[in-house]
This record gives sequence, structure tokens and C-alpha cells, in this order.
Amino acid sequence: RYREFYQCDFDIAGQYDPMIPDAECVQLVHQVLTKLGLGDFTIKINHRKILDGVFGACGVPAEKFRPICSAVDKLDKMPWEDVRKEMVMEKGLDGNVADDIGKYVQQSGRDDLIEKLKCDPILKDSAAAQAGLADLTLLFEYCKCLGVDTYLVFDMGLARGLDYYTGVIYEAILSAGQTENEEGSVGSVAGGGRYDGLVGMFDPKKKTVPCVGVSFGIERLFAIQERKQRIETGKVCDIESKAIAAYAMNE
Repeated sequence: RYREFYQCDFDIAGQYDPMIPDAECVQLVHQVLTKLGLGDFTIKINHRKILDGVFGACGVPAEKFRPICSAVDKLDKMPWEDVRKEMVMEKGLDGNVADDIGKYVQQSGRDDLIEKLKCDPILKDSAAAQAGLADLTLLFEYCKCLGVDTYLVFDMGLARGLDYYTGVIYEAILSAGQTENEEGSVGSVAGGGRYDGLVGMFDPKKKTVPCVGVSFGIERLFAIQERKQRIETGKVCDIESKAIAAYAMNE
């Protein structure tokens, strides 16, 4: 991971019909990565309520939800055996509970997995999990209307460790072999999610402002573009960049 980096953010704030802004963020990721021509990509999605529902149904104490979530977040870099070891040895989780979690967070699929989990004998009584699954069902429907659903993968191991996410989360990954440079893989190129409680933390009146957004990793995108240029032309062009901020508000 980069220790210091620039990002390009796109966020939608305000009250809208459920999952429409979330689907628009997915569409934006698709448009940007398609225009950049970096190759095939996948947009992984999950939902914080589904993760919380899994943790609760498997017997994780409420105070350990976030620490266990941070461990799950490492599944894209570590095998399950190492993640399980961290849960048990470092986070103090019961081994049987960790094994139950592993049965879920190692699954991935599409809307068929969503339907399967709705009938899961353990999750069917979890209000949080069912609410998250309903949101993802709606998200898939909107993405089908937008023509971007084929790029979606429901990855139950996607956690995004930041605590402020409250709903859908997503991460864009280039297909294998397209993110390698001399220093190794640059990882995901975009990520984000819903954070309905974050803005209110900075409001003196604690007003709730629903928000969802996505960030693109500028250095990561430049690194991939430079590698692509080097392969195609044998040289890399200098890139002059400028920082531009723009916002729109509804009266």
C-alpha cells in the first residue's frame, strides 16, 4: 500500500430514493475505468449490515465487531488461515466462531448468492443481514438498468476497514496481470461506500446527512498507465497534473 497518496473523490450527499446514488457511483467507476482503457476490471461489492449480521449470527460479541471486521479486511492480502489466526490469537475470538465466520466471508458470487443468503438458516433471522441483502438486491436491479451489472461481484470478504461505512461498500480491481509493475501489484484502483453518519459528526447540531461516494487512487492509476506506455512505446511521457475541486449544491 502507498503510505501517502492523492485521491479523486466523487460523493453524493442528501436524501434520495434507496440505492439510486449507490448505483450511480458504480456507474461512474465503470465509466472512468472504461474511458481510461486500462483493461478488464471487476467492481466488488458488499454491505456493512451483512457483515454485522454475519458477525452477530455467528456469535461475535458486539464490542468485537469492528476489530473482527478489520481482520476480514485483510483477506485480499492474506489466506484465510492467517486471518483466522489473527481473529483468535490477537482479537481473542473463539475458534469455533471464527470457523463459522469463515464459511461466509470466503464466498463470492452475484445476485444468485444474495438470494441464497436470504434463505440461509443462520442469517434469515438477522434483521441487519436481511436489510443489507435487500439493499444489494435493489443495487443489482439498478445496475442492470444502467448496463453495468456484469462488472459486479458480491464478495463477502470485502470489508474496507474504515469504521464510518454504514451501508454498501465497493472496490474496483483490475484483472490479474494488469496491475503489476516493477515494485509489485498496486492493488485496487477505486473504492468507497455509504457513510450516513460521518457528516453529522462534524455538525454542531448532529444533523444526519446521508452520503455515498467513491475515490480513485491517482498514483495507482498513473503507475498502471506508465507501465502500459512503457510496454507499448518503450518510454513514459511526462504528465502535468493540476488539482481541481468542484462541488454542486441543491438549494
